[in-house]
Amino acid sequence: MDTNIEKLEGLVRELLIALGENPEREGLIRTPQRVARSLAFLTSGYGSDPQRLINQACFTQETNSMVIVKDIEIYSLCEHHMLPFFGRCHVGYICKNKVLGCSKIARIVDMYARRLQIQERLTEEISHAVKEAVNADGVGVMIEARHLCMMMRGVEKQNSMLVTSSLLGVFRENPSTRNEFLSLVGRGKV
Repeated sequence: MDTNIEKLEGLVRELLIALGENPEREGLIRTPQRVARSLAFLTSGYGSDPQRLINQACFTQETNSMVIVKDIEIYSLCEHHMLPFFGRCHVGYICKNKVLGCSKIARIVDMYARRLQIQERLTEEISHAVKEAVNADGVGVMIEARHLCMMMRGVEKQNSMLVTSSLLGVFRENPSTRNEFLSLVGRGKV
């Protein structure tokens, strides 16, 4: 998806006027351009495809072990208010003779985070993409994030954190696999 930067700039300019600002004021002259470029970057995940992103970084490996990449930083925009939410994502999967390059897991997380999102859907999209990429026996994804739409407006709860998880395959079916994942990402038993 190609972002129309020029159109976004015009819309931001109109927004500034609607807010009662003067877009010709020194501090705001280049704001429409900066905001347009920022939004293009923050929503660049729409133009990405998981298979292209992985780009042959899926390797045959005789193993059926659990692989975890934890504490992946996430930054996304809430689709309801277009305010940021940010936190950490933990991704684990049980190999079935294929492993994914660990940087590709972080790239998958970024790809889905760089869209207008709700955290619940983001968690699901990541888990399904990883499962499909390596045909895993199971996948666990947990996201812990702070939402500025809850912190800056509305209920204004500064210390709130939303925790979501998506458990597929043996992570859902087998309590010991689920507990091992939760223990390794630092969340203990459920």
